[in-house]
Amino acid sequence: MTPTGLTQDAGWQIGVSRTLPYPPAVVWDFIASADGIALWLGEGAELPAAPRKGTPFVNAAGESGEIRSYRPGDRIRATLGSTTVQVTVSEARSSDGTRAVLGFHQEHLPSAHERERRRDHWQSAMDRAAQALESPSA
Repeated sequence: MTPTGLTQDAGWQIGVSRTLPYPPAVVWDFIASADGIALWLGEGAELPAAPRKGTPFVNAAGESGEIRSYRPGDRIRATLGSTTVQVTVSEARSSDGTRAVLGFHQEHLPSAHERERRRDHWQSAMDRAAQALESPSA
């Protein structure tokens, strides 16, 4: 039996998602903003408003990567060091469309230990995203 989080194609991976009480467009606008980008790609990482495949970035920790795909309002996929990170925003089932599911996913992790470290990281990132959406800066 394969251990949880280990896949044949992507190695060790982790995903964290949460339903948030905001419309998908609001969540997307935050996650694709400078503050949102810093939250999931790391402080200092900057991207243009609509990055193209191959757009490079480097964060303050010296980790580099490039955009692999960018689908406005839906998902951004990027390499980050030797891993691949994806952030997604989708509409949650609700009668009025006012809730969104925010998801972070990272694959090609080197070990089960790193998977657990990244789970903590993404849960913290999710908490910070929810907090930022709750009290947006003026």
